[in-house]
Amino acid sequence: MPVWWYLPAVGVAVLLGAEVHMGYPGIRSWIGYAITVPLFMIALFWLGRMRVRVAGGELHVGAARLPLRYIGRVEIVPREGKQVALGPELDPGAFLMLRAWVGPVVRLEVTDPDDPTPYWIFSVRDAEALVAERDAAILERNEEIARLRAGLSHAESLAFARAEELERIRRS
Repeated sequence: MPVWWYLPAVGVAVLLGAEVHMGYPGIRSWIGYAITVPLFMIALFWLGRMRVRVAGGELHVGAARLPLRYIGRVEIVPREGKQVALGPELDPGAFLMLRAWVGPVVRLEVTDPDDPTPYWIFSVRDAEALVAERDAAILERNEEIARLRAGLSHAESLAFARAEELERIRRS
């Protein structure tokens, strides 16, 4: 959240506090300021807070979650291309989580066949770091699968590969 947004919020909170101030004499006149100014600051902070992270095999954007296995193509849209990505190129079924004051947005394809959302597009300050974190989590998952496969018999390994191939065919 840009720092300058707090100035108008303080101004509105002070005006509301002044309304209470005019109605009560003495020490009670400051109650309006003591309540509205912190309340507005907390509300502004809460409204501007959105966490984007990769944890537990999922991408978390605010309260929304997407398993990493259902993430397809990832594109970082710079500030200059943001208007086109959110205008003529925008699919009405896309998941959006935007903050106007954050420059780049990330657009990632959703490959889950049961999810009607074609892609997610969301604001993030450090898009490259997020993509690197996602890639590291996927690599870690693939290494874990390889370790599990190493402990399987030949027949189990073939069955596992066949199941993966069927899943890949089902997605396309």
